[in-house]
Amino acid sequence: MNRQKIFRKFLVWRLKHISNRQFMMILSVLIGIASGFGAVVIKNLVHIISAFVKDTLSSEFDWFYLIAPTIGITLAVLFIKYIIKRPVRHGVPNVLYAISKAQGHMNSHNMFSSIVTAALTVGFGGSVGLEGPTVSTGAAIGSNVGKMFHLNFKQITLLLGSASAAAMAAIFKTPIAGIVFALEVIMLDLSLFSIVPLLLASASAVVTSYLFLGQDYLYHFRFETTFDLVDIPYYILLGIITGLVAVYFTHVYIFIEKWFEKMNKTYIKLLTGGGLLGAILYFFPSLYGEGYSTINEALAGNSYSLFEGTLFEDWSTNYMALIAILMVVIALKVVAASLTFGAGGVGGIFAPTLFMGVNTGLLFALVINKLGFHQLQIENYALVGMAGLIAGVLHAPLTGLFLIADISGGYALFLPLMVTATISYATAKTFVKHSVYTHQLAKRNELLTHDADHNVLTLMNVKKLIETDFATVSPDATLGDLVKKIETAHRNLFPVVDENGMLHGMVKMDDIRKIIFKPELYDKVYVKDLMYMPQYYISPDDSMEDLVEMFRKSGRFNIAVIDKGKYLGFISRANAFTAYRNQLRRFSSSY
Repeated sequence: MNRQKIFRKFLVWRLKHISNRQFMMILSVLIGIASGFGAVVIKNLVHIISAFVKDTLSSEFDWFYLIAPTIGITLAVLFIKYIIKRPVRHGVPNVLYAISKAQGHMNSHNMFSSIVTAALTVGFGGSVGLEGPTVSTGAAIGSNVGKMFHLNFKQITLLLGSASAAAMAAIFKTPIAGIVFALEVIMLDLSLFSIVPLLLASASAVVTSYLFLGQDYLYHFRFETTFDLVDIPYYILLGIITGLVAVYFTHVYIFIEKWFEKMNKTYIKLLTGGGLLGAILYFFPSLYGEGYSTINEALAGNSYSLFEGTLFEDWSTNYMALIAILMVVIALKVVAASLTFGAGGVGGIFAPTLFMGVNTGLLFALVINKLGFHQLQIENYALVGMAGLIAGVLHAPLTGLFLIADISGGYALFLPLMVTATISYATAKTFVKHSVYTHQLAKRNELLTHDADHNVLTLMNVKKLIETDFATVSPDATLGDLVKKIETAHRNLFPVVDENGMLHGMVKMDDIRKIIFKPELYDKVYVKDLMYMPQYYISPDDSMEDLVEMFRKSGRFNIAVIDKGKYLGFISRANAFTAYRNQLRRFSSSY
């Protein structure tokens, strides 16, 4: 008996003996463990590669920062081009795209390609993190498991969300933040029962991470004091500042992304991005890699690591030099991360965001203390600054709140974390509508939100609604030719199309009803004299929201579909409504 027959028998047995809910819980545990292993593998790979790079290159070259990132990104690009032979998209946007436009399906290579390419990128000094690739890896595992067991869209989406929560929980050792991330950033619309698979996946991933990476907090934070109510205005001010820094982050990220999109050669992107990144790291080595050691130093109130190994080391005790260096590294971290991506590297933006957030909080507290208005606990503001920037950059205040509380054990600062994260989010949202994760999807109308109606429309495809059973007629045809078409047609609209398929107009039955029974006109009147050009039409690449708006404005029951002047067909209001109801039923079906 071959494997396929055995597997089919198992599927039949499963349907008879295990309910969908039970099966989803079992799969969520397995996917949680697999995502946890993914986090463990990528962490250890980066550690091994980073140690090798520093031991090999730095022992012989003082300027290894100039070349190491380019080497790593080059290896990642070669791996993608010659081994994977398919693009390895950025982590979280890849998951969001899979849910909105790919029926939850992700390529099988994403189960390992993100791990390898991100390890090479970050291990050699690429200024990005590992969270996005880990989430992409976990989601790809969930997606392919769902396909293997022939699950429906809703079930596969739940597995993607569970895997994303598990990956985030494992990489940061934050079970609660992982679940919040799936609900807020992956934007799942879940019932109460659906929380159970997320809990199981997140918990099993964290246990797996604990077994291999230990139970220590990712960031070591020690409370000297918590906070007084008199500190609240300063946390509000920090929220505004981190929100503005988040706006800067988003604008710079998008600007550099567009700049690289204009380059049509891979080697040009690689040399440009790698060269500029190397130059930045040479002068500011604290921007090398994920920057977790620098973050831990900042959480301890230390800033010397920003000067260590730089040309500015002798100025480490100078207050003005410290302020200047902090401002420069905050400004340059997003540039370094964007150059890493633009050159072809693979990674996540959580680490750059945390790096900028901790240093923004540190800078804020140092300036306030120097001005003498109030003496702030520097470490507390460094910690809360991370939550503020996560909330602003990702447009995810709850993720920022629970992630920072989880990774540091900083729940004693829960109220300041809440205040700063909320204010930062509100500030950033005022200036930037979409986050760095979602701006591309939103631009293409492919973004799912927590609005169920919007989501159903996003999941629908205009091309699948096109009806082609309308009888066409040539512009040079006579009224007699048109009457012959009418005899066999079952529609009351007749597109006027030439031999090249170009639409010249259309004829409505109501407009010719008075003359079709006048044979004396059959050879005298031509279709081109009867036709009119539709005022309202749509392209096959337009969104369903565009189509709905077209129906609303026109009041018509049929909208023509035209692609660069060529007639493709019509979309009827009734057919579109039926498709919407079917999609809504599918989207909101039980697991």
